[in-house]
Amino acid sequence: MTPPTAPLAGWHVLVPQPPADALTPHPTPASAPAPASAEGDVAHAPTARTAPEGPVGTTGAEPAGAGAGWGAASPAVVALGAVGAVPVVVPLVRTVPAQDPTPLDDALLALGAGWYEWLAVTSQAAVAVLAQRAAHADEPLAAIVRRGGAQVAAVGPGTRRALEALDVPVTLVPPVRSTAADLVAAFPAPGTARAPEPPEGAAFTRGPWPAAPTPTTGRVLVPRGDLAAPTLTDGLTAAGWQVDDVVAYRTVPAEPPSADVAAAWADGTIRAVLLTSASSVRSLVDHLGPPPASTLVVVIGPSTAVQARRSGLRVDAVAREQSLAGLVTALVSVATPSEEHP
Repeated sequence: MTPPTAPLAGWHVLVPQPPADALTPHPTPASAPAPASAEGDVAHAPTARTAPEGPVGTTGAEPAGAGAGWGAASPAVVALGAVGAVPVVVPLVRTVPAQDPTPLDDALLALGAGWYEWLAVTSQAAVAVLAQRAAHADEPLAAIVRRGGAQVAAVGPGTRRALEALDVPVTLVPPVRSTAADLVAAFPAPGTARAPEPPEGAAFTRGPWPAAPTPTTGRVLVPRGDLAAPTLTDGLTAAGWQVDDVVAYRTVPAEPPSADVAAAWADGTIRAVLLTSASSVRSLVDHLGPPPASTLVVVIGPSTAVQARRSGLRVDAVAREQSLAGLVTALVSVATPSEEHP
């Protein structure tokens, strides 16, 4: 039921969603986080499609086509529902394992051996593939991290939660924005003493593995997607860290959306789109073309905004908080400018 004072009542909003099984070449532990591919700190829960009425006269069945659905159990769907909008969840990109997992497997061995002082994680997709490759080696990721003693940095609260769900303690999260640049700014200088251990009983200390002393190697492991900008690696290198930059997964275009989605996009039934990465911008334009002038375009951060404008899109708003909830907040603000918003 639409909330009685919902600011976006009846709006159909396109939300990109990678397929939930994109990073499952091997059996994945039940606690492993779902993959994501985005700028900043975006959580993508596993897709659990419902059958609400579609925006183009569907009767409740999922429209035909590769992977498009009219609803999903994700933070964006929850946030959009809270403001009365109808989410149109469409896979625009998908994440797949790196073609050769050997470099990442070797890096995990080195991580467990104390080679790295820090593990810096910039997406939940990276958390998922780290957990899968650790499981492939028959050892939980938390055991590897704690045995090697490395401290762990996460780009934002969503990535932190994904790590903590696997019992991996997180020492550092940027205090304001969830971007690689902010993570670089928050990073300590090489040689800085280890942060205090979290208090006994904290949620991320449930693992039975005792923490090893933090190595002072000056080395940082950065597992990333193949399309990730070098912001974190370059910034840490400039600060004096030795960085091992390892491609953990690849981002590729998803299959084209269904004909129903394409029609709703072209005729303006879809009144807004939330874009979470530069790759989702490119895939959107390739598959659906530019939106009608009436469709609002809201992006998650500056690099996504740059790609959107480069692709010929008008950017109506950039989220202040790099999360799906932040995207929805930005959409509400730009869609109802005469109203006050927190």
